[in-house]
Amino acid sequence: MMKNNSLFSLSAVLLLTLVHYPAHAENQILDEITVRGQKESPKDESLTIREVRESPARDIGEALKQVEGISYVHKGAIANDVVLRGFQKDNINVLVDGVRLHGACPSRMDPPSFHFDFAEIEQVKIVKGPYDLSNPGGLGGTIDAQTKNPGKGLGGDINLSYGDWNSINAAATASYGTDSYDGLLGYAYKYSDVPKSGDGKRLTEIYPATSPNRYKSNAIDSKAYEINTGWGKFAVNPTENSRSEISYTYQDADHVLYPYLKMDADYDKTYRLNWTYRIQKISPLLQELKLQAYWDKVEHLMDDRFRFSSQTSPRFYSMQTDAQTQVYGAKLNAALAIGPGTLRTGIDYYNRNWDALNRRAMYFAYRDTAMLPDVSIDNLGMFAEYELPLGSQFTLQGGLRGDLTWAEANKTNTLITAGTKRDFADVSANLQLTYTPVKGLDIFSGIARGTRTPDQQELFLDVPVMMPSATSNYWHGNKELKATVNHQADIGAKYSTDRFYVKASIFYSDLQDYINLYQLPTTFEKSYQNIHATMWGAELGSQVSLDYDLFLRGSLSYVEARNESAGRPLSEIPPLRGTVSLRYDNGTFFFEALENLAREQDRVDSGLNETTTAGWVTTDIKSGINYQGFSVILGISNLFDKQYFSHLSYSRDPFQSGIKVPENGRNVYLSLGYKF
Repeated sequence: MMKNNSLFSLSAVLLLTLVHYPAHAENQILDEITVRGQKESPKDESLTIREVRESPARDIGEALKQVEGISYVHKGAIANDVVLRGFQKDNINVLVDGVRLHGACPSRMDPPSFHFDFAEIEQVKIVKGPYDLSNPGGLGGTIDAQTKNPGKGLGGDINLSYGDWNSINAAATASYGTDSYDGLLGYAYKYSDVPKSGDGKRLTEIYPATSPNRYKSNAIDSKAYEINTGWGKFAVNPTENSRSEISYTYQDADHVLYPYLKMDADYDKTYRLNWTYRIQKISPLLQELKLQAYWDKVEHLMDDRFRFSSQTSPRFYSMQTDAQTQVYGAKLNAALAIGPGTLRTGIDYYNRNWDALNRRAMYFAYRDTAMLPDVSIDNLGMFAEYELPLGSQFTLQGGLRGDLTWAEANKTNTLITAGTKRDFADVSANLQLTYTPVKGLDIFSGIARGTRTPDQQELFLDVPVMMPSATSNYWHGNKELKATVNHQADIGAKYSTDRFYVKASIFYSDLQDYINLYQLPTTFEKSYQNIHATMWGAELGSQVSLDYDLFLRGSLSYVEARNESAGRPLSEIPPLRGTVSLRYDNGTFFFEALENLAREQDRVDSGLNETTTAGWVTTDIKSGINYQGFSVILGISNLFDKQYFSHLSYSRDPFQSGIKVPENGRNVYLSLGYKF
């Protein structure tokens, strides 16, 4: 358990950042302070590719833990699932260039953030709370990864990282641009053996010797994943105020191990296609028009061939799920100068199909079961939001969104018959006020209503078992679920200068018909139900440029959530977390030391057998040189080889193992890069 004085020390250091010191270094860190301090709303955050490249993160989900208010679900060596202010899964939108992207696995082996490589990405923008009206859903917030755009002339970059457990991240991009057209090509390769935790054991060695979910001896030290990703982007500029752009990405992930679950992925294949056309300054009234069309598809196959559960099965596996999901959609957005303000409006449509076939030796001899019965969800929505300056100190912004959603199953399972339908009609809205009493100080307040409809799994999932038991639950959806409504209030403040910023915010959410996994009383059966829940939380982030090219940065975040219907804490909520870092950076050479801290999480859901997780403290260090396009970074994460667990290291769905997965132990990594 972390001692209380550690938290007091952290708070004290954060308060020191309220003092402004002059500094001399003119470098990228100062530019980022300016962007965060002067260009971001108190409700918004961002993560740059520079921050990702300096970390040992294997995917965007892991990299985002640097941002206050964000945690992740740790399943193994990769494919970390993002958690924003305690909201996760479909309660948050995870987009790429505004494109909806979903994983295919019913147990979320492959969350959306797994299906793009961070070498594609220039910046990740985060909206905290239901304040993004341009996309449906986003009950708890929106995370939008924005891909790189080519510059003028010939350009490119090459990056290679190598770390413990034979971890390799290699990527290269090349681009060429003129005033009339531009293009970009990229390729990335990722590979790793199974990481070890602080006790020296591999993550594949966490199961007891009697567990059927333990790995076979030939799989314990196998590769943890191997991923190839290629992408391209081409654009033409028909006029000086218009641009048409098309991009395509293909990703092939092979042999991905998930100790968190009872199965592992044989493969994940991802296809993404996106086209946009934008024209600006059309007339004094019509400032911008943007048309977007997209398509993406994920194919996912998982089984237990590497586990002892398959040892005596007639086939090479005892259970297997073959799943795929496909999304296509279109958007038309416009910005209009009306009166003293700007009106942004649009209409959008998407279709998501999700199909999953489950086969098990113990359930009618490998009979195909429609785990997800080929369900299509269609959504048609419209929104309008108006931003109005009120003098020089106030800005008022408000908007409204309406959505019509249809869900239909095209196959029959033991829960529903083909043709079963559900229809939903939802309204979202928000009102935001920003007050700038003096230069550099922004005070933000907002109230919002956010909604999201149940997904295919929550409605129609069906995983029957021959003989339900404590270790083999009947897991199914609930076709009567209602859409969740989040009534949220936020207040925040940000103060910044050229070399300093501090940002603080607090939120409260009242969640009507929140969709929650639950154990049915007196039965071995799990399903989903609507409950009344509440959440509240706060974040504090700051960064200051000191004398002698020193930079001090710190963050705190906390969420508390309660299942009001059952009178107990809500499950899978991260504890109080914080970071403190000190960095020397003269624009060429840098050295940084970072402390990561988490308090014990003892607010747990006894109804799902959730257990307390101890607090922890870890130390990371890194150093690097940047010179004329070349970069060299040497780092050590978890310097003292701490054995610890994230509270989100295990989950209680029936197809999940219930075993806690420890975080990685000491990891020494070296990164080389060149940009031109």
